[in-house]
Amino acid sequence: MNRRYTEIYEDIRNQILEGKYPPGKKLPSENDFCKIYGTSRGTIRRALDLLAKEGFVNSLHGKGVFVLDNQPITFSLGGLVSFKEASENSGQTFTTSVPLFEEIMIEESLHNKTRLPTGREAYKLYRVRQLDGEKVILDVNYFLKDIVTGLSKEIAEQSIYQYIEETLQLKIGFAKRVVQVEHASTKDREHLDLKSYNFVAVVKNFVHLHDGTQFEYTESRHRPDRFIFTDFARRR
Repeated sequence: MNRRYTEIYEDIRNQILEGKYPPGKKLPSENDFCKIYGTSRGTIRRALDLLAKEGFVNSLHGKGVFVLDNQPITFSLGGLVSFKEASENSGQTFTTSVPLFEEIMIEESLHNKTRLPTGREAYKLYRVRQLDGEKVILDVNYFLKDIVTGLSKEIAEQSIYQYIEETLQLKIGFAKRVVQVEHASTKDREHLDLKSYNFVAVVKNFVHLHDGTQFEYTESRHRPDRFIFTDFARRR
């Protein structure tokens, strides 16, 4: 199978990410790319189609192919990493603010949503992730207070998982995850720069310690144009 187009796709993609082709810049023509890579127009076209599919470029009929300023935030469905780790791996710089930090009791209705046990105290947080001056992710977090002891707003602005593992010496084990699309809520519109979007991509995480104890429920609510989740699957 001819995989030359994937090599070309990866090379152009890397050049976009490294800034050789900044947002708004017109890419070389298909003929120019043919000369650069020593291949056919069909191969170049497949590489450009893949770049367009992943949101890196947009083709304007009669004008050419232009680099988009949409830098998606990429996470892996197969792994369990903190937001700080994911953002560092993506090479993008985020700032985090915590507009809500409070202590609550897990009532029946909240238990049904979070699966955290009723009658237990929990920290409830809103964490807003900002990239390039835009608020693009709202994390709604619930952490059991008697497990994640001593949590503070200052810790939440940095890395809660780092605090759990390094300070509290707890071992995070696994998460059950649900990904879905929802209509934008009032809190989404309040805390995110949604532009014209009226929906958000939501990732719900039910996170457990290594011994199987659930200690966290989180909803990561993403502006859709800044959202990509990846996975790796192997047929058995």
